[in-house]
Amino acid sequence: MNKMTRREFLGKTAAGAGAAGFVLATAETASGNPLGLPIGSQTYPHRAMIAEGKFVDLLKQLKNIGVDQIELCGYLGGAGYPEFKSLADGKATRKIVEDNGLKAVSCHFLFPELRDNLARAIAWSKDLGLDQMMVPTVKSGATTGTLEEAKMLTDQFNRMAVDINKAGMRAGSHNEAFDLVKLPDGTFIYDHIIGMTDPKLIGFQFQMSTYNSGLIAVEYFAKYPTRFFSMHLQDLDIKAGRTPVVNGRGGGYPQTSIGKGGLDWAATFAAAKKAGGIKNYFVEQAMPLTIESVAALKAMKA
Repeated sequence: MNKMTRREFLGKTAAGAGAAGFVLATAETASGNPLGLPIGSQTYPHRAMIAEGKFVDLLKQLKNIGVDQIELCGYLGGAGYPEFKSLADGKATRKIVEDNGLKAVSCHFLFPELRDNLARAIAWSKDLGLDQMMVPTVKSGATTGTLEEAKMLTDQFNRMAVDINKAGMRAGSHNEAFDLVKLPDGTFIYDHIIGMTDPKLIGFQFQMSTYNSGLIAVEYFAKYPTRFFSMHLQDLDIKAGRTPVVNGRGGGYPQTSIGKGGLDWAATFAAAKKAGGIKNYFVEQAMPLTIESVAALKAMKA
């Protein structure tokens, strides 16, 4: 993702890409759900609050609506995620998060910045107590690509993942931009990236809104049952039709809160359970939709 390209889009009304299926949601406890996992929130859609010095306010709001864990974005001194600059002290940030009853378990870094600042990013992530270090894609903003490029980038990622795993964390990537490029044979680069990465070192986080580009969660969980350990959740209003493309953006179904759209939750939950391996999931939507989506997840039945 280009600095803000994807998630900014997601927060408003999803043009990004979407997924037909979601896993996780609900049950007997405040953070229960069919997979027995805490409800999570990716903080990128709420980055303005962090940039304004309202990180604690954000944490309190998320906790109050039923979120128990968060995924952050990592600022490493470059163009990526400048709104998160105030969280540069990992130990202090961890204390703030945990003092407000949540846990930070994951973080996204732009691929080239993580590659070029790997030791510093690992140290910060360990200070935070993270379980995983993610990239949104190996090439943010890309709309074209080749297998040769994918091979070069995944070779780099495999080497980076060795150090991440040695530090006690899992390396991972989710699907956007470069991953959604279709090759002449009709396959997505994403499938080749999954095949080129070392399964002992790298797992994947399914971006549910990539339904917009033809990637379906149920199908990917069945095709690669051991490779996915995380998910980003959104729902899509398929009945509304696709949005117009403006300046290269748009063309997808608009976002709505989980349960109000057209994605097949029952099928997704079943596929995720059958595949196993999902460790966490994060609602990634603007706050009004996050509030509604968290409530829906808490109310769903397995």
